[in-house]
Amino acid sequence: MDYAEVLSRSWKITWKHKALWIFGILSGCTGSSGGGGGGSSKNTGDANFQQILPESWQRAFDSVPAEAWTAIIIAAICLVLILVVIGIFLSTIGTIGLIHGAALADRDLEARLPFGTLFRGSLPYFWRVFLLHLLIGILVFIVFAAGVVVAILGTVVTLGIGLICLLPLICLLIPLAIVVNVIINQATIAIVTEDLGIFAGLQRGWEVVRDNPGPIAVVWLVLDLGVRFIGGLILSLPLLFALAPLFIALLSGTKQALGTGAIVSGVLVVCYLPFLVILSGVLVSYVQSGWTLTFRRLTEPPEDSPEHLLELTA
Repeated sequence: MDYAEVLSRSWKITWKHKALWIFGILSGCTGSSGGGGGGSSKNTGDANFQQILPESWQRAFDSVPAEAWTAIIIAAICLVLILVVIGIFLSTIGTIGLIHGAALADRDLEARLPFGTLFRGSLPYFWRVFLLHLLIGILVFIVFAAGVVVAILGTVVTLGIGLICLLPLICLLIPLAIVVNVIINQATIAIVTEDLGIFAGLQRGWEVVRDNPGPIAVVWLVLDLGVRFIGGLILSLPLLFALAPLFIALLSGTKQALGTGAIVSGVLVVCYLPFLVILSGVLVSYVQSGWTLTFRRLTEPPEDSPEHLLELTA
C-alpha cells in the first residue's frame, strides 16, 4: 500500500470538502472525559469553598429548600441523559458521514458533497453502526466488570499477591484494546462502504486487520498515535495557558483574585473555543478519511490489476 498516497489524498479530501469538518465536529460529541478523586478532608474543603464564595451566593444557596434541591438534581439528571442521547446520535451520524463522504470523494475528488446530501446518505447506516458500538460496549463492560471482580477476589484471597500477578495481564490489555478499537473502526467502515450487516461488517473488519497487520500498524502509528493523539495534545496546549490566570488566582486564595482570574480565563477560553472546535473537526476528518482510504486500498484491487479488469468486464 502506498502510504504517502493515502495520507496526501486524505488531506486533499479533507481540505476540498469542508462539509466533512462538520461531521468531524459531530463525531467528537461523545468524547470521553473523566476525572475523579477523593479527599479525607471533605469538611475542610467545603469550608474553604464557602470562604471563597461571595456572601450573597452563600445566602442564596442556604435559602433554597431541600425539596427544591431534589427537583434540581432530578432535572439535572434528566438533562444529562437527554444530552447523552443527543450526543450519541450526533457522534454516530458524524462518524458515518465522514466515512461516507471520504469514500465518495475518493471515487471523485471533484464531486460536490454538501452537508445535507451526506447527512441523508448517512441515515440508512445509523442503526447498524449504533448497534455495533452498543454490542461491543456491552461486551467490554462485562469483561471489565468480570476482571474487577476477579482482581478483588484474588487480592483478598492471596493477600495482595494476586494483584501483583495480574499486573502483566493488565499491561497486555492496552495493546488488546488498541486492536479491538481498530477492528471496530474497520467494521464500521465496512458497514458504510460495503452496505453490510452488523456481524458481516464485524467479520469484514476482523479479516482486514488479520490479513494486513503490517499496513494497519503503520497507519495506526501515523494517524491515531501521530496525528490524533499528538495533534490533540497540541490543540489542548492553549487551553492550559488560558486557564493559567484561574490557577494562579486559586493559589492566592483571595476572593478578588479569584473573580479576576475566573473572568480572564473565561474570556480566553471563550475566544479560543471556536478555533478548538473547528481544528478538532479538521483533525478528526483527516484521521477518519485516512482510515477509510486505508480500508479501500486494502480491500479493493488496483485499477490495473487482473481482478479489477475482470470486475469491469463482468
